[in-house]
Amino acid sequence: MRLPITFFRRYPGESLLTLLALLLAGVAEGFGMTMLLPLLGIAIGGPADAIEASPGQKPALEQTIIRLFELIGLSPTIGLLLAVFVLCIMMKAALLLIANKRVGYMVSRVATDLRLDLIRALFTTRWEYYVHQPIGRFTNAFATEARRSADAYLYGIRIMAQALQAAVYTVVALMVARQETLTTLLAGFVILFALRHLVKKAKTAGNRQTQLLKSLLSQLTDTLQSIKPLKAMARENLADAVLQTRTRRLNKALRKQVFSEEALKALQEPLITLFLGFGLYAALVWWEMPMATVIVMIFMLIKILKALQKAQKEYQSMVIAESAYWSLWSKIEEARREKEHHTGSLTPVLEEGIRIENVSFGYGDRFVLKDLSMSFPMGSFSAIIGPSGAGKTTVVDLITGLLTPREGTIWIDDMPLTAADIKAWRRMIGYVPQETLLLHDTVMVNVTLGDPAFDEKDAQRALSEAGAWGFVAEMPAGIHTVVGERGARLSGGQRQRITIARALVHRPRLMILDEATSALDPASEAEICQTLRQLKGRLTILAISHQTALLEAADRAYRLHMGMAELLATPDEKKTLRYPQNHRQGGPASEKMR
Repeated sequence: MRLPITFFRRYPGESLLTLLALLLAGVAEGFGMTMLLPLLGIAIGGPADAIEASPGQKPALEQTIIRLFELIGLSPTIGLLLAVFVLCIMMKAALLLIANKRVGYMVSRVATDLRLDLIRALFTTRWEYYVHQPIGRFTNAFATEARRSADAYLYGIRIMAQALQAAVYTVVALMVARQETLTTLLAGFVILFALRHLVKKAKTAGNRQTQLLKSLLSQLTDTLQSIKPLKAMARENLADAVLQTRTRRLNKALRKQVFSEEALKALQEPLITLFLGFGLYAALVWWEMPMATVIVMIFMLIKILKALQKAQKEYQSMVIAESAYWSLWSKIEEARREKEHHTGSLTPVLEEGIRIENVSFGYGDRFVLKDLSMSFPMGSFSAIIGPSGAGKTTVVDLITGLLTPREGTIWIDDMPLTAADIKAWRRMIGYVPQETLLLHDTVMVNVTLGDPAFDEKDAQRALSEAGAWGFVAEMPAGIHTVVGERGARLSGGQRQRITIARALVHRPRLMILDEATSALDPASEAEICQTLRQLKGRLTILAISHQTALLEAADRAYRLHMGMAELLATPDEKKTLRYPQNHRQGGPASEKMR
């Protein structure tokens, strides 16, 4: 029962109101049921018997009800008792409607809050943590585990509702026949104990499903992202085999869950009937209870046992789903522990440029950059070249604050990056990745990302600066044309220009292109280079590339090799793409910008 307590602590006010409504509904129903005993007494023994019989011949509950009516000057007739009974049941229905409405709102809120907690936690994590996590792991948590967690909350509330109902009926039944009620409660708990192994099996199956769904959806996400090359090589059967194996394991766990649920449902009914049969025989033959009392007693005991039965069934459903909550919550807490920590508060300006001074960075014992120094003057167009693994992207990640150097300092003008407000700094950056990540939406949304701060004029300006307005204006719906899944309705060059427009829409001071032209044909690349030349001067451009065209368009170029940088000062040197095995840092790279 740890999960209901966890939810109660997280939503104390809403949970208390829901439980109060459920309790009042149970009390209303219980009070209505108390009308049955005098009602049956009158129906069986007649009104005179009901009023005039000696107290010793009537159960304590019936005597209490008769006295209550006498105190207010009413005679407990069949009509009056039925009216009170119906009124109580109607009150119960109204209170249950209120409670269930609250429960419905809370179920959706639980799922929403967990999803938002996950999103916020992921968006504030360190970059190093994020890149080591499979996307499918979080996709599964957001979609499947959040929904199952909300279901677990619903089952927890239902358990409490059934427990309250059983408690109310127990109180009423104790007032009718204490010994028989206690015997019935004992029988009910014996049934719960006898069937507990089915609950444990269901819980194990639920845990297994959580683990298998996590791995299956992670594998499926990765497979779908690479489905084109797999189909092109006719190797999709390999991925299909892995997915089929995990799907069959999931099916096996689901079958075990279904069997446990159905077995519990099938065994509860005959066991309850068996105990009730013995109880009815004992009441009529051994204890010789009055027929009216026996009828009400059996009715109450059935209600108690049914409530306990439903509570166990809801508990089984809850333990099946609760592993999803703990799995999701562990991801949220893990992401929160990996939160970025930046203490800077100064607002950067970027009027002179960016300097990297004696920076070293590595993973574990392996250094990617060692005592690196580079400079990028304001308004310049700089390029960084080098073989794969030389640390080009690492330099960009250090400049954007996604990574923190082990040694050395990164300067924005005369301000160390560690002293800058990292959010303010990143808002000054326009970033163009190697992959063109377009949404299945309009050009407008792809440029502005739905930010209400930008209107159509801002999007048109950015598209014009990126050299994209010409082809966008010719589209059927212009800027409101849907680009298709991942921009499938556009050419590679057009997709990249829209990505550049997205980077320009917020008027950045620094634009970073990370292998942004590597997938383009020479003509498209030349057009992009021309666009970048036109932007040069208004903002600082830093491009990572292997391409000759982009390298030639740059004012300056650095060559990275074995964690160190060499400044290629002349156009001829920039065209030289050989990477020397041994070289020292170029002097100009460590000079302060002028």
